[in-house]
Amino acid sequence: MEQRAETPAGPSAEPPGPLLVVDGANVVGSVPDGWWRDRPGAAERLRDELVEVAAAGVPGAPGPLAVVLVVEGAARGVTGVPGVRVVSATGSGDDRIVELVAAESALAPGRRLLVATADRGLRERVAALGAELLGPRAVRRDPHAPRPADHPSE
Repeated sequence: MEQRAETPAGPSAEPPGPLLVVDGANVVGSVPDGWWRDRPGAAERLRDELVEVAAAGVPGAPGPLAVVLVVEGAARGVTGVPGVRVVSATGSGDDRIVELVAAESALAPGRRLLVATADRGLRERVAALGAELLGPRAVRRDPHAPRPADHPSE
């Protein structure tokens, strides 16, 4: 399993191109599939789904994307895999996401930043930093549904 080191403030050596930061707790919680019985397992399943998202992209942002999954609480032990870096929040996941977006904005001005969450407060905070907003469905799809490359207007 790949585990990249991270700086205290932000991402490290992400591939060029757009950066997608995923609010793990919020996106996992968007699908009532029993995630609450196994939070680390649910975060691992999301991480594994995000490998394809990293390659294929999301609506309006074709791949490849650099993907960072932010986890918190019981999911903190989840590690990264090739294509998806996992960052464990020691406190609030929302605060860690804001820190990552702010750090990336400072380190790579002009880089396209996308944040996947439905959390209204977090959406406001990262939009103020210039991030584009995506809902959970942009990164969690039915495996049989068409991909963004098939339907760019999604």
